[in-house]
Amino acid sequence: MRVTGGEVLSGGVFRPLDVACEAERIAALEPFGASEPGAADVLDASGCYVVPGFVDIHFHGARGADLCDASDEGLRTIARYEASRGVTAICPATMTYPEQTLTGIVQTAAAHRPADDEAALVGVNMEGPFISPDKIGAQNPAYVQRADAAMLGRLQEACGGLVKLVDVAPEEPGALEFVSAVAGQARVSLAHTCADYDTAREAFARGARHMTHLYNAMPGLHHRKPGPIAAAWECPEATVELICDGVHIHPAIARLTFGLFGADRVCLVSDSMRACGLEDGEYDLGGQQVGVRGNVATLADGTIAGSVTDLAACVQTAVRDMGIPLADAVRAATLTPARAIGIESDRGSIEAGKVADLVVLDKDLNVKHVVLRGKLLN
Repeated sequence: MRVTGGEVLSGGVFRPLDVACEAERIAALEPFGASEPGAADVLDASGCYVVPGFVDIHFHGARGADLCDASDEGLRTIARYEASRGVTAICPATMTYPEQTLTGIVQTAAAHRPADDEAALVGVNMEGPFISPDKIGAQNPAYVQRADAAMLGRLQEACGGLVKLVDVAPEEPGALEFVSAVAGQARVSLAHTCADYDTAREAFARGARHMTHLYNAMPGLHHRKPGPIAAAWECPEATVELICDGVHIHPAIARLTFGLFGADRVCLVSDSMRACGLEDGEYDLGGQQVGVRGNVATLADGTIAGSVTDLAACVQTAVRDMGIPLADAVRAATLTPARAIGIESDRGSIEAGKVADLVVLDKDLNVKHVVLRGKLLN
């Protein structure tokens, strides 16, 4: 497979290059037209951008399926849809459930093997249950519990270490000790929290390195009470998630966040739920009813309940409606999340030796073609 004629994102800038793929890997990046025509299949990307496959490290489901269904068939539905939208590596998120339920979920994920038309399942994001009951969001309050390092250890054993991210509210009893104990097992993320600046700063000092859906379900920035967002900014190794679906944050906040943290520390995520890719209606998320109208998903009380926008559409919104430079938005949806969960040696950028996951975007940033593990998907 050779992708030719497009503007390829390489080294943080777009260049006129050909991308040569052999089997499932990128073989070389070559000047456009420099190679002799061969037997390889050729994909003409003229007039388009060629970017790495997107990496979504926080979403719940799509097309009527959810990770928490603990169904391999459901995972296939999700992975097939995500791949068709250029999201070639997925790290779906659990909701707040008891340990027994979570065990079944992560075991199902660990046993999953992608078909040729499915995104690779590269991890699980454990969004609950170690969160604050006072910042519950769309999580189920019935199952919130104290952070438990032994429980995480059992879950990791059950799924072979597939949990790449684990959320915690650091102000809750035992939470800081939990951070210290598990920071080497998974990337610890502050989430659904009432933490003040000092508590969050201590959590980062103990090994936390991530923030879940920044600004949502946490104290905001304040000039006398800087809160956890300022603490994250002061930890150079910390990454932060941003949901650019046009609902969760204002465009000015997206620009501010990229200005503060930079594309090397911002992870665009979709936080999509099972209604993504479907029509308006009534759905469930974590055992609670969610109403979907347009691109807004809410609980009965009006609480935002995830999104119905996939990551490719979030990238488009970030650039088109929020003023984020294309190269920055793509980096935040590819290499930065790949680094956050430790898969950057294989994914996240267009480099020789990496998995040949490529997305061809037209000039309006619509997904035109997807190359999945070296083969043309659509």
